[in-house]
Amino acid sequence: MSRRHLPYRRPLLATFAAFAVLAGTAAAAPAVPAAPPITPLVATPPATLDDTYYQDALGKTGTQLKSALHSIISVQTKISYSQVWDALKNTDQDPANSSNVILLYTGRSEPKSDNGGAVGQWNREHVWAKSHGDFGTSTGPGTDIHHLRPEDVTVNSIRGNKDFDNGGTAVSGAAGNYTDSDSFEPRDAVKGDVARMILYMAVRYEGDDAFADLEPNDRVDNGSAPNIGRLSVLKQWSQEDPPDSFEERRNDVIFDRYQHNRNPFIDHPEWVEAIW
Repeated sequence: MSRRHLPYRRPLLATFAAFAVLAGTAAAAPAVPAAPPITPLVATPPATLDDTYYQDALGKTGTQLKSALHSIISVQTKISYSQVWDALKNTDQDPANSSNVILLYTGRSEPKSDNGGAVGQWNREHVWAKSHGDFGTSTGPGTDIHHLRPEDVTVNSIRGNKDFDNGGTAVSGAAGNYTDSDSFEPRDAVKGDVARMILYMAVRYEGDDAFADLEPNDRVDNGSAPNIGRLSVLKQWSQEDPPDSFEERRNDVIFDRYQHNRNPFIDHPEWVEAIW
């Protein structure tokens, strides 16, 4: 029944009395403070980063640029391996569903709560395989969320510690991914992401902090050596798949809320070619 019919169903005097009671109640009720607004993450403009964060690297190339970037990004807050779970639930949040994360290789949107080690769940994928340099899950390269991503447990196992290269047979349950005995090719949408994570690790970990000097090379089947390839393919992937909004947001979240350092190859993709 519409509000315009109400006066015809009660005496006019009673209506006025009801309004008076409601008005008095409203006047006596204490004011409820408004909830504080949720502040969204605001990306730092590249020009601001160049004026502050990257100022010591600008204008350099080759080994000088690599050394300058190493000094910049080595200043970071380190988190434990158990803290990585909660960090990934933020860094890799599905833009279309805040209750989910996006898995790196499959691209599947998976509930944040469905993390663990069972088939069908997601776990923590070390993009720079932890056996390449034998750093395990030690605080440092083993917990650096710039190269840790959520991934389907089974697909993570299929990738294992393989190097990256083109080719192979299709990975079951992960369309667009391919693998063979010694290499793994991710889907096209994250090829550049993988390349930039690998190259970040090569700049961040130079052997001066009790961990191995991590370096890319142009081979596969690197085993336990602190190397990952194939560099020429990774460079190609970085060019073909430039940073997108998901990758840029991820870099900002890590910088603002967790490690307080950045992946310079997301902010400056051209630095890949300037160094390698």
